[in-house]
Amino acid sequence: MKRHAFHHEAEEDYADAAEYYAGIEPELGGRFYDEIERLIRDVRQNPERFRLFDAPIRRHFSDVFPYAVLYVDQPDRVLIIALMHMKRCPGYWRPRLK
Repeated sequence: MKRHAFHHEAEEDYADAAEYYAGIEPELGGRFYDEIERLIRDVRQNPERFRLFDAPIRRHFSDVFPYAVLYVDQPDRVLIIALMHMKRCPGYWRPRLK
């Protein structure tokens, strides 16, 4: 399994979304966290499994929440570029590739 790292703004995406769901109901926040950790684990185990979205970006969708993990498969790690809400500003993460 590859190691992973977050772009610093992707960490903010994650924290903001987790805080939002926990604010609705603590249990919902826990379920969100578990789901995103599952997506990250899937990506780390087999990064090439998920389709290219906008090369070199790949994306893995949640079946439970309207989010996707956007990442770049690098030789030594998986770099998570964004934890993207699927209904909001779809290209906001593009400047993170620089």
